[in-house]
Amino acid sequence: MKTQTKSKKVNKAWLNDHVNDTYVKLAQKEGYRARAAYKLKEIDEQLGLVKPGQLVVDLGAVPGAWSQYLRRKFAPKDAGTGGAAVGQLNGTIIALDLLPFEPIEGVHFIQGDFREDAVLAELDAAVDGRPVDLVVSDMAPNLSGIGSADAARIEGLVELAVDFAQDHLVPNGALVAKVFHGASYNPLVDLFKKTFRVVKAIKPKASRDKSSETFLVGIGLKSGGRAAGKAG
Repeated sequence: MKTQTKSKKVNKAWLNDHVNDTYVKLAQKEGYRARAAYKLKEIDEQLGLVKPGQLVVDLGAVPGAWSQYLRRKFAPKDAGTGGAAVGQLNGTIIALDLLPFEPIEGVHFIQGDFREDAVLAELDAAVDGRPVDLVVSDMAPNLSGIGSADAARIEGLVELAVDFAQDHLVPNGALVAKVFHGASYNPLVDLFKKTFRVVKAIKPKASRDKSSETFLVGIGLKSGGRAAGKAG
């Protein structure tokens, strides 16, 4: 009974924080599906990753806030229509998630598990041999609370994202991936350093203070990328 009461208090406190959260209010005002849009926005504004005309792959896309941000960046700026949520699009967005995705105009969505070969094959088919400029991954596994198991799950997902980036990115392309401080953090930083010429760890202001999430950004493949090899 005490546990249930404590759980109710925690839920109430979270709900209170959520309702009064600056970024939640901003997302509602600006038409984003989640406050997460501002995490990608801050990373992009810091590093200048998103440019019109790019091909971007959004992994772990649900509920769609990152795809919305990308879409607005790709909306033509002529006639004062920059940032439009509908209409013409100068760029390509392919989104993937295990969960159903409410459609966003101009975003190609694939539903499936990124860890499955058949889903990766479908993603490869959507990319259709074109070089990818940017991969953004907000993927996170369902956490069990068992540290070693959770670390392995997190590491596995990020390793897959890095592998996909190596296969598809242009030589100067970038990968943004969500990671968590814990047993998996240092091995993933090492993996990024082995793979990319420039590596940055960014905790955006829009990340909740209590959250252990950080975003690793890798820019420029050290090997030149497998995609470059295929093109050659």
